[in-house]
Amino acid sequence: MPAITVDNVLALPRVGTPDPIASQARPVVSVTTAPKGYEGEGFPVRRAFAGVDLRALDPFIHMDQMGEVDYAPGEPKGTPWHPHRGFETVTYIIDGEFVHQDSNGGGGTITNGDTQWMTAGAGILHIETPPEHLVVSGGLFHGFQLWVNLPKASKLVAPRYQDIRGRQVSLLTSPDGGSLLRVIAGELDGHAGPGSTYTPITMVHATISPGASLTLPWRKDFNALAYVMAGKGTVGPKGRPIELGQLAVFGEGDHVTLTADAKQDPNHPALDVLFLGGQPIREPVAMYGPFVMNTKAEVVQAFEDYQAGRLGSIPAAHADVRGEAS
Repeated sequence: MPAITVDNVLALPRVGTPDPIASQARPVVSVTTAPKGYEGEGFPVRRAFAGVDLRALDPFIHMDQMGEVDYAPGEPKGTPWHPHRGFETVTYIIDGEFVHQDSNGGGGTITNGDTQWMTAGAGILHIETPPEHLVVSGGLFHGFQLWVNLPKASKLVAPRYQDIRGRQVSLLTSPDGGSLLRVIAGELDGHAGPGSTYTPITMVHATISPGASLTLPWRKDFNALAYVMAGKGTVGPKGRPIELGQLAVFGEGDHVTLTADAKQDPNHPALDVLFLGGQPIREPVAMYGPFVMNTKAEVVQAFEDYQAGRLGSIPAAHADVRGEAS
């Protein structure tokens, strides 16, 4: 799990330590296990938010952990061309490579700690595939795709695309140097990540060394989620067990805590966690397939606009590939 690493975490800025008297630890409301499934042309995923009330997730609406899978030659898969409207897709690659192209001209290859942030807004078509050389050779693939809702006032903004290289993220460490923190979007203790968002959020990838404990200050007006992508440990002030493929939802407070077990799987020597938080939008959500709107009528309109070609067109170089909703 390379993502972005450093030779000496002690040289990095440290996040502050919450005041034990004036601050309040966020309790753990729930821990759920992501069911496994398949997406696109058949690549394995874990549905990280399955079974969790949307009100607890708001402003996030969907997240897949893609892999971790070691493909044999000829096995890597992606998605066909498909539409989106009304939200943003955030694709974060930890291992392997993924190629994105969209009808708005955005696109590129991401690998090992890179992020592609696509605002679908009023409507867009896009495709995500492994590069041809990876299809031929096979290899390790691991990443995430997160869907971030847009408020009603921004549902139909013009589509845009952000290509965030791993080296652009803000790197921090814990007071004891036991954790490496990568701030991808939003801010953590005054340190801002490169991702620009319509909805105020924070997205952090933390690697916690065996036996180390991590406490992060967290905005009171944000919700707080922690998804374990590798390893095992405990979460919250009462030390609830948590492991690969599980999501912790926190209650109210101003800081969150996770501790890595002293003994980890040799294949994953640390506890890797994706922390997410955002300001709830608190608006009606009507979601079906690739569209996330406020009403059922708006979803129907999105399908009609897609079928009429109003969400964009597949670039000429790919016109022989049939677009499909997914």
